[in-house]
Amino acid sequence: MLVDTAAPAWTIPYLAPDHSHICADLSDPAVVAAAVKAFAADHNVGGVIAYMEHHVVTAAEIAQMLGLPTSPAEAMSAARDKATTRLLLDQHKVPSARAKEAPTVEAALDHADTIGYPVMVKPRSQAGSAGVVRVDCRTQMREAYERASSESVPGLKQYGPAGVLVEEYLDGTEISVETAVLGAGQSRIVAVTRKLSAPPGTTQEYGHVIDAGDPLLHDAELAHVISAAVDALGLTCGVMCIEVMLTATGPRIVEINGRLGGDLLPLLAQHALGIDLAQIAAALATGTTPALEPTEHAAAAIRFAYPTESGVLACLAFRPSVDRMRVLERAVISQRPGAFVSAPPHATLNDRLAHWVVTGPTAADCLTSLDQVAQLLDVTITAPAVMTYCVR
Repeated sequence: MLVDTAAPAWTIPYLAPDHSHICADLSDPAVVAAAVKAFAADHNVGGVIAYMEHHVVTAAEIAQMLGLPTSPAEAMSAARDKATTRLLLDQHKVPSARAKEAPTVEAALDHADTIGYPVMVKPRSQAGSAGVVRVDCRTQMREAYERASSESVPGLKQYGPAGVLVEEYLDGTEISVETAVLGAGQSRIVAVTRKLSAPPGTTQEYGHVIDAGDPLLHDAELAHVISAAVDALGLTCGVMCIEVMLTATGPRIVEINGRLGGDLLPLLAQHALGIDLAQIAAALATGTTPALEPTEHAAAAIRFAYPTESGVLACLAFRPSVDRMRVLERAVISQRPGAFVSAPPHATLNDRLAHWVVTGPTAADCLTSLDQVAQLLDVTITAPAVMTYCVR
């Protein structure tokens, strides 16, 4: 059963044929709660989950209303609000990044001077790396602040508190830790996602790889930091995607997302480990025992293609030989000729040209295959006479 103003076409095969859709405006939690409550009066609702970042708090509130398993809505709200996340992590002495809220550009400059450059400037409650900018010096702050104040995930309105944070830049290797929270004080790492490197000056995600043989799956220090972060926010139920920077001084929390990881991470986990993250989330939401043990020992990876220059897309296609690659799980084109696309550092999620998923015995094998597929993607971009950038 889906709650939304309309059911997107891709969801139809997954919905119950008899009761597939409750029509409600997701931007109004009271309307959503009333619609679900009315439905629940005549139907048995087993659990409530949200797959979009923007609706995790509403889902928790509705689950609480119906007496169903969930993390407290206050905890989910703390995960959505990066300022509250940083405050709670600091109070509980969980390693993270120093951060201050900046109501003005001048305040952002003052905070950056105190923290020390480089810094990260980001919105309090956006998603998909929207508005996240690295700032190396004072002259870059105004543009970064404007982006953090205005950029959003394409097609989605502002949910959660508005505002801008200035954060300490964490240097290291970034990962995400797919974490099952089985109850208060009970967190378990079920998958570790390594992020692929991106060009300098961009915070967009360029790809991910999950390897069943990753030693971080059994790393005691990482497990301790993850558990401490979950407990600091008061999260007690669900599957979380927790972003971590592996620094010279140890793991430090970047963000805590109260939902499944995006960018097809559940698909990678299923191919690499045989673990179904969505099914785990559903089991926890309905109070049943989740299947957490790996049944596969392999690797899987995804890469996203972004334009290398800004302009009008003239040609975009995979060569026919890509279909002969046995390790290729999928290759998907995301744009059509005629579209204007922006290259980093102005690129957003909306500028992705294509993505492809590969499988293999190890992460190294997958990275090699990703490169081979990249060679089979033809892209032609013509620069416009006048270059403009649209902040979406």
